[in-house]
Amino acid sequence: MYFASDNSGPAHPSVMQALVDANTNYTQSYGDDPIMDDVRQMVRDLFEAPQAAVYLVATGTAANSLLLATMANPWDTIFCTPMAHINEDECNAPEFYSGAKLTLVPAVDAKMTPDALRAAMLAEHTRGVHGPQRGPVSITQVTEKGTIHSLAEIRALADVTHEFGSKLHLDGARFSNALVALGCTPAEMTWKAGVDTVSFGGTKNGLMGVEACVIFDPDLAWEFELRRKRGAHLFSKHRYLSAQMKAYLTDNLWHDMAVAANATCARLAEGLRGHNTAELLFDPQANMIFARLPRRDHARLLEAGAVYHTMDGDPMQGDPDQPLSARFVTDWSMTNAAVDQFLDVLRS
Repeated sequence: MYFASDNSGPAHPSVMQALVDANTNYTQSYGDDPIMDDVRQMVRDLFEAPQAAVYLVATGTAANSLLLATMANPWDTIFCTPMAHINEDECNAPEFYSGAKLTLVPAVDAKMTPDALRAAMLAEHTRGVHGPQRGPVSITQVTEKGTIHSLAEIRALADVTHEFGSKLHLDGARFSNALVALGCTPAEMTWKAGVDTVSFGGTKNGLMGVEACVIFDPDLAWEFELRRKRGAHLFSKHRYLSAQMKAYLTDNLWHDMAVAANATCARLAEGLRGHNTAELLFDPQANMIFARLPRRDHARLLEAGAVYHTMDGDPMQGDPDQPLSARFVTDWSMTNAAVDQFLDVLRS
C-alpha cells in the first residue's frame, strides 16, 4: 500500500535488463554511443519531429533547468504558476542555471489560464532597462495537483506565449500519464499545440533515472549542449542513460506503464468517492489524487501499513474528526490488490 510517490517504485525489469545488456565491452562516451543513435531516432519518430534535437539527463530538475536556461536570458523572467514543479520542487535550480527569475501566474486547478498569462506578460517589460524582460513560459503536465491541461488549453497558452515573442516549455515529468489520459499523440500534446521544448519524463514511469530533453527548434541545440556540459550534467558513461531510454521506447513500454499507473489511480479514486468521509480536492485525471480524510481514517490506514504523505498536521495526534489533506500517487507497479487492501482498511 505504497502511495507516497511514483519516484519510489521499482524500475521495470526490461529496463534493468537493458542496463545489463549495455554493460559489456567498450563504446564511445558522452552520448556518442550507438544506443543513443537509436534513441534519438526513436524519439524523433515518436514525436513526429525529424529535426528535433534529443538529449538525455539523469534528473527532471536538470531537464527543466537546462531547457529553460537555453530559452531564457539572465535578464528575463520565466512565467509559471505558483504550484508549477519548477517553483515548488526544484530549489531555485531554474533560476540558478538560467540567471532568470520566476514570475508566478495565478492558476485555476493548478493550470495557467490564457487571460492570466496575458495579464502577467503585459505587466512585465514596462520598465525598460530597469525591469526583467519577457522570457519563456513553463507549464507542468501532469500538474502538481494531478490535473491535466487539455490540448485546447495548451494551444491557447502557446498562442499567448508566441504573441509576445516568447517560447513555451512543457515540464513532462508525468508526460506519459497525461498522454494516456488525453488519448492523444506526443506530437499533438507538444509541437502541434505550440510547445517549443519538452522534458519527456521517464524516472516517475519505471526508469531508474533518465529524462529526455526534446527541442523542436534545432537552432537551440548547440546552446543546450554547452549548458548541459557547463552544468555538469553530461554523463561520461552515457550508454547507461541511452539503454534505459531505448528500453522505455521499445514496444511502447512507456505507454503501457502509464496505462497501468493511471488505471490503479482510477480504481483508488473510485473507492475514495464511495467512502462517505473522503473528499477529493481535485478531479484526479492521471496517477495522482489529493483527498481530505478525517484524522481517524489516516491513523487507521497508516497503522495498517499504508505509506503516503499528509499535509495538514500530524495524522496520529489531535482531534480524530479533523479532516487532513493527503496525496496518493500510483506507479506502474501498483497492483489492484494493494488498492483494494487500502480501501478495505478505510472501510473497516
